[in-house]
Amino acid sequence: MEIRQIKYFMEVAKREHMTDAAVHLHVAQSSISRQIYNLENELGVDLFIREGRSVKLTPLGEIFFERMNQAMYLMDEAKREVQEYLDPKKGTVRIAFPISMAAHTLPSIIYAFRKRYPEAQFEMSNALYYDLIDGVADGNFNLAMIAPMPDKNNEKINGTTLFTENIVALVPLNHPLAKRKSIMLEELSEDPFVVLPEGFVFRNQVVAACGKAGFSPKISFEGKDIDALKGLVSAGLGVALMPEMTLVDNTPVSTVMIPLTDRTVTRTVGVIFPTQRKLLPTEELFYDFLLEIYGGLSALKNE
Repeated sequence: MEIRQIKYFMEVAKREHMTDAAVHLHVAQSSISRQIYNLENELGVDLFIREGRSVKLTPLGEIFFERMNQAMYLMDEAKREVQEYLDPKKGTVRIAFPISMAAHTLPSIIYAFRKRYPEAQFEMSNALYYDLIDGVADGNFNLAMIAPMPDKNNEKINGTTLFTENIVALVPLNHPLAKRKSIMLEELSEDPFVVLPEGFVFRNQVVAACGKAGFSPKISFEGKDIDALKGLVSAGLGVALMPEMTLVDNTPVSTVMIPLTDRTVTRTVGVIFPTQRKLLPTEELFYDFLLEIYGGLSALKNE
C-alpha cells in the first residue's frame, strides 16, 4: 500500500463520489479510480459499492476506513511531534470544549497563553459532555476542557480539576426576587424552570440541586443550549440555574443574575487527557500553563 492510495481512498470514502474527490485533490478522476483499483486488488476485497461515479463503502471498506483514519491521524501526530520538538512555542494546541466555555473561559485562557507564546496556534472543537470524554479516550482529541470533571472509572483518561465555579440563578427582570443580592434555591420552588434537554449532564445537576433543596423543579420549557435558556428567561418564560462563567459579560437584557446562598451548588471545571498517549510538546506546554494559572487542584485518578 502507498500513502497516495490511502489518501485517495480516504477522500473518496468521505465524499462518496469519485469526481468530487478528484476535484478536491486536484488530480484526474481516472488516476483516483486506478489507484483505488490497485489498492482493492492488493487487499483482495472490494472497498466500495459503485453506482456510476457515486460510491459507498462496503462493510469491509468501513472497517478499513476506520483503521486508516486512525493510521493517518498517527502519521500526522508523528509529523507534528517532530516539528514541535524543534520549537514547542510555535506548535499547535488541539483542544475540545463544551459550548458553555466558548464565550468567556476558553477565550480568556487562550488570550493569556498567546500573550506568552504569540506564535502558538489552536485547533478547537466543541462537543457534548460524553462526546468529550469518548473523544479523548478514542483518540479524536488530546485535550478537552470539561465541566463537571468526570469520575475516575474510565481508565483511558486522566485529568486535573482546575477550579470550582458557582451555579447562580437567572431570573426575569420583573421577578419578585430580582432585586435581592442573594437567594436560597428553595425560594424558587414555585417558579417554572427552563432547562436543557434530557441527556445533558448540567440538566441532571440542576434537578439534583433542586432535590437537595427539597423540591422537584417545575419544568416549563427546554432549550437546546445555554444561550437558548438565556433567551427563554429573557422572554419571561421561567427561571434557570446557570454556571456563573456563562454569564460573565453576557447577561441578557431583561434578566438578572442572583447568587445562591448555598455555596455547595457548584460544578468542577477541569481538563482531561488520554492515559495511553503522550501529549504533543505544545499541548504539554498549554497543559502546564493551565496548572500554573489555576493551581491544578487535584488529579482525576486521585480524587
